Amino acid sequence: MRKQYHFRNSSDGILAWDIHKLVLLTSKLKIEVIPLNSILELNEPYWYSNNEIPSCKSIANHMRLVQEADLTYPIILCPNKRVMDGMHRVVKALLEGHTHIYGYFLPTLPNPDYIITDSEDFPYL
Repeated sequence: MRKQYHFRNSSDGILAWDIHKLVLLTSKLKIEVIPLNSILELNEPYWYSNNEIPSCKSIANHMRLVQEADLTYPIILCPNKRVMDGMHRVVKALLEGHTHIYGYFLPTLPNPDYIITDSEDFPYL
């Protein structure tokens, strides 16, 4: 799996979680069946910030990742049922006509791996 992070804005800066660490946290959790219509991010600009306007090139890149997504890997949701890992899989499931997807619910939100106040400080951005 390529190196990935889940980002969220906060009053302290951008919070970032290492997806590999989130996957490790799911090792003892039960896989759940999650209705796609319960995933709020499907109706939000999930991959784009408030200031960012999607380009055809960025949409194509996401569509490539959707095509490559493997639905056998469960998605990961935080305790508030928000997607932390697997949005490309969610979109693939939707496109393929599925009504549900497999996933894990983290019982508690782990501390972020990074709090980014300046994007220059984070090599991934």
